[in-house]
Amino acid sequence: MAKLYFHFSTMNAGKSTSLLQASHNYREGGMVTYLITAQFDNRAGEGRIASRIGIGESADTFAPGEDLFAKLKARFAAGKVACVFIDEAQFLSKEQVWQLARAVDDLGVPVMAYGLRVDFQGNLFPGSAALLAWADEMREVRTICHCGKKATMVVRKGPDGKALKDGDQVVIGGNETYVSLCRRHWREAVED
Repeated sequence: MAKLYFHFSTMNAGKSTSLLQASHNYREGGMVTYLITAQFDNRAGEGRIASRIGIGESADTFAPGEDLFAKLKARFAAGKVACVFIDEAQFLSKEQVWQLARAVDDLGVPVMAYGLRVDFQGNLFPGSAALLAWADEMREVRTICHCGKKATMVVRKGPDGKALKDGDQVVIGGNETYVSLCRRHWREAVED
């Protein structure tokens, strides 16, 4: 039975690593997977999902406003797909998450979405909010704060290394830009 899954966490928890490992497991079993990532997140190169530990794979991309149900239907017309994997799912729109849910229901394919739950200000991303509302199953990918507690928040660092409190919700970056923290240390960093 196909389901919509949401694997969520903060930055640097291993979401892309988990996605690539799960896709590998399907392929090792002789099944075809379809990998998709956000078009504008090209840190690893256009149309590439990569992990901090050095593994990566080519992927198709999704653009803002693109109809993902139509994209999946067209892909499936070219051949059977056992599972769809979406990286950077926080960048999906509410409408795109609904299109993925329709694909699960109407096309009978499992969709595994991996992404951030909250931004640097502690607010849900639109794609994450929709996935939290509509996913059949949710799984937290855990990472830890420097104190050893579970990290649930992330700060964006400015050029001076201090936590930023304002700015655009989306700024692409990695370890040089973001740090995952527990709520207490996030509050200290943003001086709350």
